[in-house]
Amino acid sequence: MEPATLTISSKNYSSWSLRGWLLCRMAGLDFDEQRLAVDDPEARQELLLLSPSVRVPRLTHRDIDVWGTLAIGEYLNEIAPNAKLLPAEQARRAHCRAISGEMHSGFYNLRSALPMNLKARHTAFKIFSGARPDIERIKTIWADCLDRYGGPYLFGNLTMADAMYAPVCTRFLTYAVPLEGKQAAYRDRILDWPLMHEWLADAQSEPDEMIELEVEF
Repeated sequence: MEPATLTISSKNYSSWSLRGWLLCRMAGLDFDEQRLAVDDPEARQELLLLSPSVRVPRLTHRDIDVWGTLAIGEYLNEIAPNAKLLPAEQARRAHCRAISGEMHSGFYNLRSALPMNLKARHTAFKIFSGARPDIERIKTIWADCLDRYGGPYLFGNLTMADAMYAPVCTRFLTYAVPLEGKQAAYRDRILDWPLMHEWLADAQSEPDEMIELEVEF
């Protein structure tokens, strides 16, 4: 497969970068990482040129530019169907798209109250009441998928949905969100994923602070 470039930002703070990176690795794509510090004004201007939304990741491959995690996942599913980023069976594939889309466009209160910070660890954390329904909805999604498809991942084998919910697993660990049974086992399985170990190791070398942006990245 022809080489590509994936533009990302902080590995410690950027949940969207993590999702895009996981999808590219799952697809077996040969890509170079271009890392931009989005708290740097010049880098922010560069991101504006790359993507009007100022969001990362952005994939450049075969003179094709794709931004937005769902769009990247769909593109990778087209060029690397053997990676099975989406399930083969139609109903399961539709369900995978639905919960991936829910993660992509929803859970605003969770994102605000529990931002991704891979270096942080809280033994106890008071969760803003507005974020609790988001947490319960995610727990319901996980329980339904794991019961319906038998695990160990949301749709049996690793799919786009697992990449979409991987940052949530880190948030639940960071902020000591209580989980039990299959949901706890799923969180731990994602965190023990070799690709997650690789990303987490890189995150440890980054600066601990960065200027907050108006958008989640």
